[in-house]
This record gives sequence, structure tokens and C-alpha cells, in this order.
Amino acid sequence: MKVVVTANGTDLETRVSPVFGRCPELVFIDTDTMRFETVVNPEGTTLRGAGFQAAEFVVERGAQAVVTGNVGPNTFGVLQAAGVPVYFCGSGTVREAIAAYKAGQLQLLEAASVPTHSGIRRVAESDERSRLDAIPPVPSASFASREEEIAALEEMAGELRDRLAQVLERLDRLGDGD
Repeated sequence: MKVVVTANGTDLETRVSPVFGRCPELVFIDTDTMRFETVVNPEGTTLRGAGFQAAEFVVERGAQAVVTGNVGPNTFGVLQAAGVPVYFCGSGTVREAIAAYKAGQLQLLEAASVPTHSGIRRVAESDERSRLDAIPPVPSASFASREEEIAALEEMAGELRDRLAQVLERLDRLGDGD
């Protein structure tokens, strides 16, 4: 079965994104083989209708189920109309989310989990904490070795560099009037 998981990175060890429409990455996984393809969410920086458009994209790519943090009413409507069930997963890695999905441990959403336009954020001092919470935490678990911890931190730094490059590229395009 082809399942899509919203993610904050590009592999199975990355964290599940708490949002659907503006998640950074979409990880499409064949649950039988665990082969996956990660796609940058083309709607992640869209100003309006990100969830609705991301839902259409996921349906067009053949997803048979969605695993995510939250979905709004428009997003849920698109997925429901296409017969694509939505499962709530509020934390963990993509691999853990798929394991929970396969074990039947995720909650099937019967309706949107957040109100309309809840993904839109105003840049304000009161919102700064929410924006910081979206950044994956530095792993604090004990590692088998110093080298293993260094490798995990280097991987996280690489993901952050990639994401920053995307943000800077988008800023450049906006500055050029694209």
C-alpha cells in the first residue's frame, strides 16, 4: 500500500511533521517493501490554500492513506472525496509512524483536526515559540558511542542546511519578483 507521511526531513528517521499543508517534505512509502520516495512539498510555502493544494498533489501521486499531525477542513475534504483515509500521528519518526500504521495503532480521523486557516502564521513575538517548536530537537538520547552521536548531529545539521538553502532560495526569488 502507498502511504504518505508528512515529514520534517528526507528519510525514515526524520520526525513526522505536525502539519499537513505546510510540511517541508512528503515521504511516499510502499508499506509492503518499505521503499520510499521523498518529495519536497510543492505547497509548503504557498500563501493560501496550501493544505488543499498539497492534498490534491498527494492524491495525484497515488497515496492510498495519509499519516500526519493535523489537517484542516479543506484538506480533509479533498482527501475524503478521493477516498484517502487520514491517520493522526503527533510525534515520532517516519519509520515509527509507519510501524504504528501497520499495527493499527494510529487514530483514523473522521473529520478535520484543526479549524480553517490554522496553518497560517503571523510573524509576531507571541508566535515565536510556535515557530521554534517546529524545528526538530537536538537528539538527547544516549548513543552507543561518541561517533554515533556525532554522526546523528551531522545528519541533522545537513538537513537544516538543506532547509535553510531552500528558504534563502525562495527569498531570493521573491526579491527578484518571481
